[in-house]
Amino acid sequence: MSPRLRHLTSLEHLPRATIERLLDRAEAMRDACAHGTRKLDLLTGRTVLNLFFEPSTRTRTSFELAARRLGADVINFDLGLSSTSKGEAMFDTLHTLEAMHLDAIIVRHKVSGTPDELVRHAMSGVSVINAGDGNRAHPTQGLLDALTIRQHRPDFHQLVVTICGDVKHSRVARSDVHALSALGAKEIRLCAPSGLMPAQTDFPHCRLFDNFDSAIEGADAVIMLRLQKERMTATDLPDEAAYFQHYGLDKRRLALAAKGCLVMHPGPINRGIEIASDVADGAQSRILEQVGNGVFVRMAVLNEVLGR
Repeated sequence: MSPRLRHLTSLEHLPRATIERLLDRAEAMRDACAHGTRKLDLLTGRTVLNLFFEPSTRTRTSFELAARRLGADVINFDLGLSSTSKGEAMFDTLHTLEAMHLDAIIVRHKVSGTPDELVRHAMSGVSVINAGDGNRAHPTQGLLDALTIRQHRPDFHQLVVTICGDVKHSRVARSDVHALSALGAKEIRLCAPSGLMPAQTDFPHCRLFDNFDSAIEGADAVIMLRLQKERMTATDLPDEAAYFQHYGLDKRRLALAAKGCLVMHPGPINRGIEIASDVADGAQSRILEQVGNGVFVRMAVLNEVLGR
């Protein structure tokens, strides 16, 4: 059995056994809590802090629900009222918070590598879980996307997945690739206009496309990415109408994919830019399933690092 995790800052280099254990546990959590209607008491007496340096209502709420459903106490750190807004160094803030005897810190930060820096500077036994850092990683999103796909397409060795959109700035794309690669996906395709496509060396095991029709042909799942406008320079910003024409997912393009192709998106959706509304709300959409799975995956991760 792969060793138990103390922190989760990235899916890169995690063995397949660890990822599968987390996915299996997420499904067990879903069943044990009756799809969220029954509270579990696995983390009673534990304290979890949400430390978000970037706004994220969806991810923060998902982590908060996960912790509370496991019986943990949850603190949402208000950065607008904190000493960090007055110039206190982040690591001083970390040590101050540690002195309050926290068990886990869930952190989101615009600077890549921040969660690993917190792990290196932590002076107590606090666990660190990455809720998204810069363009680098969003490990629980990668896990919940893998879980959503596995529930419908369990044989990853036959799986073709297309990820389309702002790959260059996407921490979701990176974590999805790490998860899908570890699980043995047959083929992972990345599609983006040239200005939003990273170097091939950043994704050595993926096929890169600039034509979405070619990229989606025969795909079993398509993951559309949000345009990361807050992380893009003016030169990166595409014309939205032209972007949808060439890289938006509509019914015509979806028909090129394999029958029953799963439609996914990490949210929030820019309708009519990345994906047409009738596809986002259509029969093949698994977007709301992703949201639901996010809570169970985060329950699994919290139980992994904090469970007695």
